Amino acid sequence: MRHRVPQGHSSNPVLDRLERLVAEVGDLQSKLILLVGNGCKTLLLRQLAQRLSVAPRNVGATLGHRLAATTATERGFSTNELLREVTDSARGNAPLLLDNLEVLFEPSLKINPLDLIKRLAHSRRVVAVWPGELRDDRLVYARLGHPEYRDYTRDGIVVLETVQSQ
Repeated sequence: MRHRVPQGHSSNPVLDRLERLVAEVGDLQSKLILLVGNGCKTLLLRQLAQRLSVAPRNVGATLGHRLAATTATERGFSTNELLREVTDSARGNAPLLLDNLEVLFEPSLKINPLDLIKRLAHSRRVVAVWPGELRDDRLVYARLGHPEYRDYTRDGIVVLETVQSQ
C-alpha cells in the first residue's frame, strides 16, 4: 500500500491522512507505517504526536546512549532488547512514534534495522521516519558502496510518501 501526499504550508490534510492510516493498520499483521520522502517527516511525526498526546521516541539519542554503555561485542545481540526497553515505556495502546533511526544502520551492530522495526510492529502500531528514500518502490538507506547501504522491499509495510511542495 503506497500513499503519496504533497506536503505544503497546510499539513492538516497530510496529518489527517496519517491519523487515518494509524487507525487502519491496527487490523494488519504488520502495523508499520513508514514516513518516506523529502517532505518534513519529523515535523509530521511531531504533529501526529501532539494530536495523539503521545511522546515520539528519538531512537538515535536514547538507544545510542544505551549502546555506548554496552561492550562492542554485545551491542548487536543487545540492540533488540534495548530497543524494546526504550519503546516499552510508551503508553498502552498508543502507537509508537519513532524518529532518528540512523543508529540502527551502524554496520558493527550486524542487524537488519527494518526487520527490527517490523518486529515491534507485530504487536502494536508503529509510525517511523525512514531515514532513507523510496527508489523504484524499494526502501533504500545510504548510497551503493557505502558501509551502511541497505536496500529492502516494502512488502508488508504501509508507506506514506511525503513530498515537499515547490
